[in-house]
Amino acid sequence: MTYELSPEHEQFRRSVRDFAEKEIAPHAAQWDRDHHFPTDVVQQMGDLGLMGLTAPEEFGGAGMAGEDGGFTSLCLAIEEIGRVDQSMGITLEAAVGLGINPILTYGTDEQKQTWLPDLVSGQRLAGFGLTEPGAGSDAGATRTKAVLTDGEWVVNGAKQFITNSGSEITSLVTVTARTGEREGGRPELSTIMVPSGTPGFTAEKAYDKLGWHASDTHPLSFEDVRVPESHLLGERGRGYAQFLATLDDGRVAIAALAVGCIQACLDLSLEYAGQRQTFGGPIGRKQGVAFQISDLQVMLDASRLLTYKAAAMKDAMDAGRSVSTKDFKQAAAVAKLYSTESAVTATRIATQVFGGYGFMEEYPVARFYRDAKVLEIGEGTSEVQRMLIARGLGLPVE
Repeated sequence: MTYELSPEHEQFRRSVRDFAEKEIAPHAAQWDRDHHFPTDVVQQMGDLGLMGLTAPEEFGGAGMAGEDGGFTSLCLAIEEIGRVDQSMGITLEAAVGLGINPILTYGTDEQKQTWLPDLVSGQRLAGFGLTEPGAGSDAGATRTKAVLTDGEWVVNGAKQFITNSGSEITSLVTVTARTGEREGGRPELSTIMVPSGTPGFTAEKAYDKLGWHASDTHPLSFEDVRVPESHLLGERGRGYAQFLATLDDGRVAIAALAVGCIQACLDLSLEYAGQRQTFGGPIGRKQGVAFQISDLQVMLDASRLLTYKAAAMKDAMDAGRSVSTKDFKQAAAVAKLYSTESAVTATRIATQVFGGYGFMEEYPVARFYRDAKVLEIGEGTSEVQRMLIARGLGLPVE
C-alpha cells in the first residue's frame, strides 16, 4: 500500500487550495472577529462538490468512495480549507463526517432519498448530537431518552458542543439516546433523526468559544420532541457501535484539519522569518528561529504521512480490500493523537517566531493559536486516543 498521492489527487488539492485562497482567506479574520458563520461560502463549498466526495452519484455526490480515493479527497479538502481557516475546515469535516456519512452508512433508502440530496449539495447541513453535559467520552452515561409511543419517538434531554446544529441552513440533527435497557442495566443506545423546527427541539444560543469563532456550535435541548418511528437511524440498540465507527472516520478527518494548521504555521513562520530584520539581518538566520521552523517541517511531514496512511486504509476498506477494522482504528487513533498535539505545538512555535506580533489578533498566527487547542479534544480527547492505542497493542487499560 502506498500513501503517495495520485496526479488526480494533486490536481484536486490545487483546485481546493485555489478556492480557499480566493474565497475564504481574505475574509477569515473578519469572520473570526464577528463570530460570523458564512452560509454563502459553505454553500459554495457544496457547489464545488466538497460535501459530496464520499457520496454516490444518485444523491448528487462524486461517487469517489473506495478505489477512487473519496475519503482521501475529503481529507485533502479539509486540510486545504483548514490551512486558511480552521472554522471552515471543521464546518466541512462535520458536514460530511458527522452529518452526511451516518445517514449514508446506516440510513434506509427512504431516509437517504429524503435527506442526502440537499446535504450533499451543500444547500443544507446536519449535525450529530452525541456529547451531553455529563456524557462525552463516557457515552454510556447518556441521559437523553427516546421512548417509542404510538408510532412516534418522544425525545427528552440535552446535548452540548454540537457543530452545524443551529445555522439557518441546518436541516436536522442525529441524536444518540437511550431507548431502553439491556441485561445488567446497561443502556440501549439508538440514534434518532430530529429535523430542525420540530416542536420542543431548540438550538440554544451559540457558544462564545475560545476559537473556531466562525463555526456554528450550539447546546441543544429536547422537550417532548416527537418524530415518526421511521426516524430511527440504523438498527435499534446499535447506536453505540454506529457512533464509534463514525468517530473512527472523524478522527482521521480531524487529523487532516490539524495538518492544515501545521502547514499554515510553517508557511507563516517561513515568510516572517525571511522578512523580519534584527541586528542587521533576517531572524531566519538565527539558529534559535531556524531550528524551531525545522521542527515544524518534521511535525508536518510525520502528521501528513500518518493521516494519509489512515485515509488510504479507509479507502481500501471501502473498496473491499484486506484491511482490518482493528488496524484502521489503530491508525486513526495514532494519526489523530500525533497530528493534533503537533498542531498545538506548531501554533506555539509560530507565535514565538512572530514574537510580540504573534500576540496581536491582526496576525493570523494568533487565530490559529486559539483554534488549535480544541483539536486535542473533539472527536475523542488525546487521553482517549492513548487508551485506544494501548488497547490495540493488547494492554488491558481501563
